[in-house]
Amino acid sequence: MIAGILFVLYFAVLFYFLFFSEEMGRTYSERTYHYNLVPFKEIGRFIRYHRTLGTGTVLLNIVGNVAAFVPFGIFLPVFSARCRKVWFTVFYSFELSLLVELLQLVTKVGSFDVDDLILNTIGGLVGFLIYLLGKRILRGDGCEKTP
Repeated sequence: MIAGILFVLYFAVLFYFLFFSEEMGRTYSERTYHYNLVPFKEIGRFIRYHRTLGTGTVLLNIVGNVAAFVPFGIFLPVFSARCRKVWFTVFYSFELSLLVELLQLVTKVGSFDVDDLILNTIGGLVGFLIYLLGKRILRGDGCEKTP
């Protein structure tokens, strides 16, 4: 029950930041819409111009896109036995990210970026690995040394 409430709250916060957050520039409609279809183009640009853009901006873009999907990768195997296999969680993380990016493309809120698909999917994978680690710790597996 608590996990279900947390999952719903996670989605509410995620979609707020992706579509409505003024701090993230989501309500500013005067700018020209941009999109990126070249893998690693924006990631490379952020790394190359990190001094000009600032560390905070680079971290927000790269680490933030990964971190945004870590909870999804944790919650999904909790709710779905099928998603206790890594590839299902990675696939569904990619699908959710693609849905978000397509919604951003259609609504022209944020920007469609193939690099975000990559980073979000990595975030889902990291979340799944955290889920596995947590499961192992809770069960007490792998912590004892055998003589």
